[in-house]
Amino acid sequence: MPRTAALKSEQVPTNSKLTLDAFSKNIGFTPNMMATFAQSPIAFNAWASLFGSLSKTLDVKTRDSIGLAVSEVNGCNYCLSVHSFAAEHMAKLPTDEIMLARKGHASDPKRDAAVRFARKVIETRGHVSDADLKAVRDAGYTDANVMEVVALVAMYSLTNFFNNVFDPEKDFPAVAPAGAI
Repeated sequence: MPRTAALKSEQVPTNSKLTLDAFSKNIGFTPNMMATFAQSPIAFNAWASLFGSLSKTLDVKTRDSIGLAVSEVNGCNYCLSVHSFAAEHMAKLPTDEIMLARKGHASDPKRDAAVRFARKVIETRGHVSDADLKAVRDAGYTDANVMEVVALVAMYSLTNFFNNVFDPEKDFPAVAPAGAI
């Protein structure tokens, strides 16, 4: 049950409205998470800026796979629904790849290295081993790419924590709960 209400359009603070309207136009509707997050223009716009910047890194399949892996570890059922939907409809990942990503893997070796590394980052709170760092580098990722993976982990964790705290009403197709796979 939601712990705070998603805002109606007329309730959105002026400093959140432009950002929320842009997302809504792009997606085709206003997700409850965003309508809730918009209550804090500072936090919402900071997240939106990070999201916009990181949407230019790596490729969509890798980004969505990282989102799935991180959301599974953080137990965020709202984000698992969102990322599963995005992975299927935007990244065009088949169901078996979505399930692999939730487990921290991918069938593509390079993407697998990034997803495994992202899962290690969240599980160890960034205390990865030299071998973990070597594995992602050996797969062809530069240090700049590795920094982008870490930033993606942090961004997805932000929305995971937000949704776990406020539990907005689900508005994407339900998937198996975190830990159920």
